[in-house]
Amino acid sequence: MLQEYRDEITHLKQENAHFAKIFEKHNELDQKAKDADEGRSHLSDAELEVIKKEKLMLKDQALSMILDYKKSQA
Repeated sequence: MLQEYRDEITHLKQENAHFAKIFEKHNELDQKAKDADEGRSHLSDAELEVIKKEKLMLKDQALSMILDYKKSQA
C-alpha cells in the first residue's frame, strides 16, 4: 500500500501508534481479500465488498496522515 511513500510510512509506523494500527488493519483486510480471491477462504460477495470498502477507507486515512506528515516536514 502506498509504496511511493515508503520512507514516510516507516517513520509514521514507528512514531504514531494510530497510524501503525491503521496500516496493520489494512494489511489484515488485504490478506483476507486475497485469500478469498485465490480460493483459500470463502466469503460472500457482500462480505468481500465490506472488506474492500473498509480497506479503501483505511488507505484514505493513512494517505491523509502521510500527506499531513510530509507537509509538516516541508
